[in-house]
Amino acid sequence: MNVLQELEQILLDGDLNALEDNIQKLLASNEYDALYDVANMLIDYGFIGQADFIFSQLLLVFPGEAQLKIDRAAALLELGEEDEALLLLTDISPDEEEYVQALLAQADYYQMVGLAETALSKVREAAGLAPHEPVIQLAQAELLLDSGRYSEAVRIYQKLHEAHDELAGVRLSSRLAEAYSAGAAYEEAIPFYEELLDKEENPEELFGLGLAYYQTARYPEAIRRLEQLLEMDPDYFSAYMLTGQSYAQMNEDKQAYEWFKKGIERDAFDKELQLAAGKSALKLQLPEEAEKHLQEALVLDPEYIDALVTLASLYEQQEKDDLLIELLTYAEADQLEIPLLHAFFAYAYERTEDFKKAYEMYLKAYDGMNEDAAFLDQYARFLLEEGKRDEALPVIQQLVRIAPHEEEWTAYIAQSEEEG
Repeated sequence: MNVLQELEQILLDGDLNALEDNIQKLLASNEYDALYDVANMLIDYGFIGQADFIFSQLLLVFPGEAQLKIDRAAALLELGEEDEALLLLTDISPDEEEYVQALLAQADYYQMVGLAETALSKVREAAGLAPHEPVIQLAQAELLLDSGRYSEAVRIYQKLHEAHDELAGVRLSSRLAEAYSAGAAYEEAIPFYEELLDKEENPEELFGLGLAYYQTARYPEAIRRLEQLLEMDPDYFSAYMLTGQSYAQMNEDKQAYEWFKKGIERDAFDKELQLAAGKSALKLQLPEEAEKHLQEALVLDPEYIDALVTLASLYEQQEKDDLLIELLTYAEADQLEIPLLHAFFAYAYERTEDFKKAYEMYLKAYDGMNEDAAFLDQYARFLLEEGKRDEALPVIQQLVRIAPHEEEWTAYIAQSEEEG
């Protein structure tokens, strides 16, 4: 058993003290090649700090060794010592053989600290020095994909895909499918998802393909792939939502509702599934079930505006004024900049004869609801009932502007002009 094997066995046995003792013995014996191999083994097992220590000791012996600088910089990046890592990498000069590798390592650094354009410039410099190196082209495509420049990434992935199925552990058809989908080119993504699934079925690609079919309005094919996914992995929660949405797009509301409920059975804490189930129940004229789902969504997230508006709309339709006022007051809807909720408040307060609050809410709602004829009609009648004729007139005039065939109100305006 050689030194590397012995140390690996010690590592597997979990004897860290013995590991440390043996590393110190190697350092004292000047077995530098063995030390380098041990450092790389430690990295493979996740012992980055110990590997960095070895690299630092080796650099004391070989201070000009570029590969050691790159290796230690990679370890330092893993340890969060980015500045020290960058100093090592920038110490490698352009005339050294490892310069291209150093540029790629610098790109990793800049990407890690959020400087995507600088990272990309380093990769492009490396590509200029080694234009036919596919791994560098791949690195460039990966950075373009991460920075949202999907069409540029696709061009490079396509070229690489012509010569390689896989490169540096990356399946190029997978990246093409991802890049096309991220750029909303779903039709172009579909053949690459199909290519991947012909070789091996896995949940991520099945979902991606299902989403691509959904986005291209091929709902039966989306459902087929999503159901296939859920047979493989019943806990792939987002697939329940997308399956239900696919049925909803085909106006198969009962099937949609069943799929949303199946998703809730697997994950009752998904507020979006609760909302989708609530809306489906409303379409199926199941108000009690809808109310339950919408209330659950708001329990999960009291600031979930879509659920709040939908439940408030349900209470408004049913004229459940006490529940409506309680809901909106609890949610502090009067503080939200949502005119429809202010209108609901106004209607509820008017029906419960709290006319002062109703007036306040009508005023809040008006600017955002002045293109809604039904709201304007109700607001105008309220103002007239309250004896606020001067305020009612501009509301009625606005109503007639957007609904000129409202004879009652055109006659009112004409009468007002005669009286005026």
